Amino acid sequence: MIITLMLVALSFLVLGFLIWVVRGRSRAIADVRDLPLQTRPVDLTAFRNLIDPGEEEFLRAHLAGQDFRRIQKQRTLAAIAYVQCAFHNAAVLLRVGEAGRRSPDPQVSTAAQQLVNTAMRLRFYAALALLKLYAATLVPWARVSPLAVVEAYQQLTSVVSHLTRLQHPARAIRITASL
Repeated sequence: MIITLMLVALSFLVLGFLIWVVRGRSRAIADVRDLPLQTRPVDLTAFRNLIDPGEEEFLRAHLAGQDFRRIQKQRTLAAIAYVQCAFHNAAVLLRVGEAGRRSPDPQVSTAAQQLVNTAMRLRFYAALALLKLYAATLVPWARVSPLAVVEAYQQLTSVVSHLTRLQHPARAIRITASL
């Protein structure tokens, strides 16, 4: 009986953790105009280069074992920083989407729902990527590629751009550039 209660309690803790991972804990944001102040910049080109398996193979082939492990650990830590920014930005954009779903304009509410879905997917991918990347810092020769985070982030910026165009046509380009 005690084991059953412990398993039920553990299940609720895991469920709560998963909800926190997906939903985040950022403040409510009512409008996309607040995004530049709330988000952290992510250079997707640099991030792609950092996680490129071809780059890793090049370094592996041209560096001594100890040098490769040191460099690879630094690259992994940099990738962690990028994923953490994407994880944070997804939480912020999740709040924007939640606010947008209450719009009386059906196009805006539909785009906002799409933003919520995409942000939740990105949060999930980023959480998994962070787990893998942290493990890779301990095992530098492990091959980890958080490509799903990059792809989900690109999709997220596209959805934000669409929502921004619907809500504030003149500001769409500046806001997506700051993500």
